[in-house]
Amino acid sequence: MSMKDNPKESWSSGDSYEPYVGRWSRLVAQEFIRWLAIPKDRKWLDVGSGTGALSQTILEHANPRKVKGIDRAEDYVEFAHRRVDHPQVEFEVGNAQSLKVDSKTFDVAVSGLVLNFVPHPNQMITEMARAVRDGGVVALYVWDYAGNMQMMRHFWNAAIALDPAARDLDEGRRFPICNPQPLTDLFQKASLFQVQVRPVDVLAHFKDFNDFWSPFLGGQGPAPGYVMSLSESRRAQLRERVYNSLPFALDGTISLILRAWAVQGVK
Repeated sequence: MSMKDNPKESWSSGDSYEPYVGRWSRLVAQEFIRWLAIPKDRKWLDVGSGTGALSQTILEHANPRKVKGIDRAEDYVEFAHRRVDHPQVEFEVGNAQSLKVDSKTFDVAVSGLVLNFVPHPNQMITEMARAVRDGGVVALYVWDYAGNMQMMRHFWNAAIALDPAARDLDEGRRFPICNPQPLTDLFQKASLFQVQVRPVDVLAHFKDFNDFWSPFLGGQGPAPGYVMSLSESRRAQLRERVYNSLPFALDGTISLILRAWAVQGVK
């Protein structure tokens, strides 16, 4: 099996993203917000807000005074507006590496599953730190692509076994920043203090193989983009290989650990 050159890596459709990783991101977001333990009535900035999963979780679990979400994709911003329709939350199109917000405006700047897709992560962290007041918190989470983000690992292990060229798309290889030490170094270089990193594990339950596989046909992100770049016969080979690698329960359900790394620091 050989991969088509440069399959498109797309992040724009909220309807496709939600069943792929959006639904699991919401579970991670809940644990992330609990870990931060930010007092109520604070102003939050959500950088790379996507479909609004993290902003909605902040609204539901952190009693914020205000949440501002910024994302580069207009389609995601529109999706988030529809999904999180609340007077304390607003979304706008913007660049994570050059935030159009005043300095020292927010109490907390957070981001979920975005850092590794930004061309210059250090710029993003510097901008997040600029946006918060002295003593404010900067925090984010990313998937543990190379380790216990098992949904991705089952997929890429199968893809690479059939097509070694797929290794170049594997997030575990492409994003070494998604590990505790690089995340710690990144925050410390941004002059953030009291830097902490911890794993956040959630259990993903798939009702059957179709529930696992169908989101990979949505074209959102590296793995689905790769799937849709294949011919039907090669896609069928990959589907079978992934199917045979998964831990099915007797009732046909599948349960996988999805680990994220969360990091926080104080300005």
